[in-house]
Formats: sequence, C-alpha cells, structure tokens
Amino acid sequence: MSGLVSIITPSYNSAKYIAETIQSVQNQSYDNWEMIIVDDCSLDNSEEVIIEIQKTDSRIHFFKLNQNSGSGVARNIGIEKAAGDFMTFIDSDDIWFSDFIKNSVETIQNTKIPFVFSSYKRSNEDLEFVYSDFIVPQKVTYTDILKSNSISCLTAFLDIKTLGKKVMPKIRKRQDMGLWLQYLKEIPFAYGIQEPQAIYRIREN
Repeated sequence: MSGLVSIITPSYNSAKYIAETIQSVQNQSYDNWEMIIVDDCSLDNSEEVIIEIQKTDSRIHFFKLNQNSGSGVARNIGIEKAAGDFMTFIDSDDIWFSDFIKNSVETIQNTKIPFVFSSYKRSNEDLEFVYSDFIVPQKVTYTDILKSNSISCLTAFLDIKTLGKKVMPKIRKRQDMGLWLQYLKEIPFAYGIQEPQAIYRIREN
C-alpha cells in the first residue's frame, strides 16, 4: 500500500483545537501524507500554534490567505497545492481515528471505486459523544446527493490519480457538495465505509 495522501485543512481562529486535529493526523497508521493548512486570516494565535508544530514535522505545510475569504477558497488553495495520489479533507477542529487513511486507501484499492467516504461519531466541544453516530449509506449517487448530502468533508477520500483534481465552486455555502457532484457526474457512485472513522466536533456557535 503506497501513494502520497494530500490532506487539506482550512483554518480560522482554531488555536483552541487545531493541535488536536494535527495530532490525529500524525497518529495515522499510514504515514505517507502531506498536510496542507491554509489559514483564512485568523485573529487568534492559530498561526503560532501551527508553525510550532510544523517545526517538528516536515509533512505539514502552512499557507496564509491575504484576506478573509471563507473555507471554500482556503480549501481550493489547498487543492491547488496538493501533490498527492489521494486527496482528503479535515477541518481544524475535527479528529480522525488512527486507521482512517489506511482504511480509506485499502477500500479504494479493494473496491476499485475512486471515491470513498465514512461514517463518523459526533461529539460536543469537549469530545463527549452526546449525539448519535452518523452512519452513512454504502453507496451514494449523484441523485442521492441532490436529495441529501451524506458525504461529509471530514471523511471524503478521493483517488486523484484516477479522477484528477477539481476545485470547489465559488459559493458561500455547501461548496463541498458542489465538489462531490462534479465527481459523481463521472462515476456511478461513491462508496461508504459504515464503521465510524472520525469525530465531528459540534461547537456551540
């Protein structure tokens, strides 16, 4: 099992949580990855936190936007800079379980489906599981997404060697759904891993 995985993370005022997010990436059992963090003009000390961690791990790349532009723009900068065979996303307050990348790559290799995604646990700010798990369907088509988007940015995993790179549409909301639709126009369906692979942190605000 090989292939570089590009991980794209938009960051905005995330000093409180981003170290935990990066740690969950560093804890992956699959270690051939690059993490591209794009800061959207944070007002807190996110940049200092990220740069401090970056000093000890050359796989982490940090970029900063000139003006606050929203997470879609930040992700697109990350997509442009991604050099991997695979591409995936994690927001600056979410957590992956340690086999997330390994299981995603293996699923693509075993099923020959170039777009996979996973179920996830949902927690409050303190990582307490006060919400039910979000269990995804095993198959999601273009039409399914139009009705209800069950592919979370947190677990979407794309084989870029097969699918090529596309960027998110320039809209304020649901840019991720726009990206999934572009890929699902070209393939019959995306494959859902039903065992939770991550934690989606639901914040008060």
